[in-house]
Amino acid sequence: MSAADASARLVAPVRWRAWEVVLWVAIWIAPFALPQYAALINEIAIFALFAVSLDIVLGYAGIVSLGHAAFFGAGGYASALLAKHLIADPLVGLALGTAIGAALGALTSPMIVRGTDLTRLMVTMGVALVLLELANKFDNITGGADGLQGVVTAPLFGVFEFDLAARTASFYSVSVLFLVFIVLRRVVHSPFGVSLQALRDNRLRLAAVGMSVQGRLMAAYTLGAAIAGAAGALLSQTTGFASLDLLDFHRSADVMLALVIGGAGWLWGGLAGAIAFKLMHDLLSAITPQYWTFWIGLFLVVLMLVGRERLMRPWTWFDRGRGRRT
Repeated sequence: MSAADASARLVAPVRWRAWEVVLWVAIWIAPFALPQYAALINEIAIFALFAVSLDIVLGYAGIVSLGHAAFFGAGGYASALLAKHLIADPLVGLALGTAIGAALGALTSPMIVRGTDLTRLMVTMGVALVLLELANKFDNITGGADGLQGVVTAPLFGVFEFDLAARTASFYSVSVLFLVFIVLRRVVHSPFGVSLQALRDNRLRLAAVGMSVQGRLMAAYTLGAAIAGAAGALLSQTTGFASLDLLDFHRSADVMLALVIGGAGWLWGGLAGAIAFKLMHDLLSAITPQYWTFWIGLFLVVLMLVGRERLMRPWTWFDRGRGRRT
């Protein structure tokens, strides 16, 4: 292979494909075309940002986490407290939430990069539970079980007010998601991103060529934590409320399920999984409010049994002699 061919193969994944452009155009049009669903679009955009942050940690770096809500909640509380007591500007709150998430990720990353996957599961979940109890304990600051109320976010750019119909909120959240997606798309196709994928596939081989395994794991974990903090800040800003629910275990479980549905290890997996999960949640909870989790659980079982690629081809489910790739 010539140097020109090798260079072309490295550059090719960075170029935008036609279907990516079409999907993003559809995402941008959605708040205009469906203003009555602006609140749902806002919720999906925030959840998709949260899922993408976990994809960096799990899908690219291979760090298994069941406590990703720790960074989501930290960013949400930081932004809400700032808006309530000091500065109500949403962009400043977003920056603070991102910074708090990154700081917490950097602080806890040395504990995460050591040990086995089971150890990481317990440590990440433990960090989230500790933060949950701290937020409940210091209720004079966080509001405890009642939540932090009275959070008012100033108009975006001093012009666009956050209305009850969530029109401004949906555009704001989609914009942040789009910008983060562009940045991460460059990151995952950079030498750093390629080395993360090599680390995920074979850690010993990466160490053998002289690259820092722990350094890359810590960097990826911190990056994912920063984005999760941004997602939490968006939620508290657009809802005007922050509670213990931000740190609850179901947040980590839900985003893990979304990533399973969409597929880990590619950025569109987080977006697709978040959209599918939220739409199923909204639809099924409207039909069967008490049993919607049953249907999502059933869908996940089918997804794991028949595989993502064969799910859309039911006539192949019982074929024998063919490999299944989930």
